[in-house]
Amino acid sequence: MELRLLVTFEKVAAVLSFTRAAADLRYAQSSVTGQIRSLESSLGVELFERLGSRIRLTEAGERLLPYARRIIELSEEARAAVVETEEEPAGTIAVGTMESLTSYRLPPLLELFHHRYPKVRLSLRPTLGDETRQALRQGTYDIGFLMEPETEHAGLESEVLAEEPLVLVGSPRHPLAGRTGLVSADLAAGQLVGTEPGCPYRDLFERELREWSPPFMEFGTLEATKRGVAGGLGIALVPRVTVSEELASGALVELDWRPPFTLFTQIAWRRGKRLPAQVRLFVEQARRLVSEQRG
Repeated sequence: MELRLLVTFEKVAAVLSFTRAAADLRYAQSSVTGQIRSLESSLGVELFERLGSRIRLTEAGERLLPYARRIIELSEEARAAVVETEEEPAGTIAVGTMESLTSYRLPPLLELFHHRYPKVRLSLRPTLGDETRQALRQGTYDIGFLMEPETEHAGLESEVLAEEPLVLVGSPRHPLAGRTGLVSADLAAGQLVGTEPGCPYRDLFERELREWSPPFMEFGTLEATKRGVAGGLGIALVPRVTVSEELASGALVELDWRPPFTLFTQIAWRRGKRLPAQVRLFVEQARRLVSEQRG
């Protein structure tokens, strides 16, 4: 079995799409299809079931997948053992991350790699918790940033970079602004504003207030959420780092309510995967730069 065929097979198995695999591998789709057929021919089995526009692994494909991943990782390890003496790191790193981290925690890290390690190409993929974890387990992402209350994740290695302080914010004109000692029941009559489902602080906030079922206005993005709150449309629970400028300018005010849960910003990768040199460097610099920041 040729290594390049196994690499293509692993990518198609991870994304379950010949089109997406071709884009990720920078091949023509016909090349990906041809390589999979060549691998199936050499093994004498079908690896994928074609279900109209969708595909899925056959039993043979499921059996082959862990071996393919082990062979690919051993190949990467062997290559790294030979070439890691090079002075300048190089390669691509697929990074799963969420909007609040990309915009407010990662800029120093991204700037460092852009200026100091120009041969390392960072590919940022915007996803949230469950989707990021699944992509890491499948090998679609090399590294993922998570903001979760849990710090252990099945099939993944993870490190806590920092506790992520959360703050409940509203317009200076909001009826709750200036009130002290707020409890969850006090928020029931207020309009909640937030990002899309799957966002960890939105989901936890809604769960905390589910007894009162307050109305929720979904804005999709963090920036739109902040604008909605500043415009008096409701209140929102967000990471403090994302609203530090608005709090300092007075565009938003902090409401006197403390969430009964804690979130941790983490970096994660697939358990058992040997990280290439450029990925290890990325983890080291993330550990240094992100954990140094304070909300």
